[in-house]
Amino acid sequence: MKEKIFNIIQIGDKSNTISRFFDIFITVTIVSNILVTFLLTFKELAFLFPLFKAIEYVTVGIFCVEYAVRIWTAEFLYPGMRKIKARYKFLVSFDGIVDLLTIVPVFFLSGFVIFRMLRVARIFHLFRLNAKYDSFNVITTVLFEKRNQIISSVFIVLILMLASSLCMYSVEHEAQPEVFKNAFSGIWWSMSTLLTVGYGDIYPVTTLGRVMAICIAYLGVGAVAIPTGIISAGFVEQYQRKSNILNIRQADIKDIAEIFVDKRYAGKTIEEIEESDQVSIFLILRDDLSILPQKDTILKLHDIIVIRGKNKGY
Repeated sequence: MKEKIFNIIQIGDKSNTISRFFDIFITVTIVSNILVTFLLTFKELAFLFPLFKAIEYVTVGIFCVEYAVRIWTAEFLYPGMRKIKARYKFLVSFDGIVDLLTIVPVFFLSGFVIFRMLRVARIFHLFRLNAKYDSFNVITTVLFEKRNQIISSVFIVLILMLASSLCMYSVEHEAQPEVFKNAFSGIWWSMSTLLTVGYGDIYPVTTLGRVMAICIAYLGVGAVAIPTGIISAGFVEQYQRKSNILNIRQADIKDIAEIFVDKRYAGKTIEEIEESDQVSIFLILRDDLSILPQKDTILKLHDIIVIRGKNKGY
């Protein structure tokens, strides 16, 4: 019974009517909660506030039940772990933290600013929709794969920002002591310049400062282009992988092929993949390990599977 409940709440299985209904139900609940949170900020709708509050408490109550059930069934989310360890891992996971931050403000005084700010965490529930029926989960996959390159590019931007802020402060401080009061003022100017925002509240007035600003502005265009290019290349790679996966059924694969496992197949067993996509899986490459697949072996995100199509002649 516990495993059946886990499959209903965790896996977006379109062939399972109950699971499909739960997905629709929780989607409506998330959207309703976010919508009333948004509408509660309009004073013109004050006469509807009691209704909005009632909807808010009902939806948060549903979140509480879902949160408790997810903790209860965490052992199936992390197979092979002990119950206590699996539940702890869920509690500190992204979904677990978002669920907790969604529920916490309701049980504390709403007058505290910090708890009012925590209500914003409800928006992150929308990522759960992505985990079930995803057409845009490519974003998270690309960011994960390209994380080292993105971090390096951000580090370069930070170095340019610090260097340009100190240079501009040194040049402009005497001419504009009230504007460039300290290095932080230079950081604010360099941020708006390097990221091509250009608020215009702080700008150089000396000739040398303007020459430096021109050079820094050009550097800013290149600095922003670096992570943009990395992410764009990652999107192209990911869409090509997804295209290969989607074409498995139609393709007559005569040779061995390697398929990258994304969120669509993560969490499914070898038997489920072989039956649904009509392929034979010979090997799983996971980190530095080579795993011989069994029927009940569960695929993980970022695994690579070695497959061959099941043609009629075989």
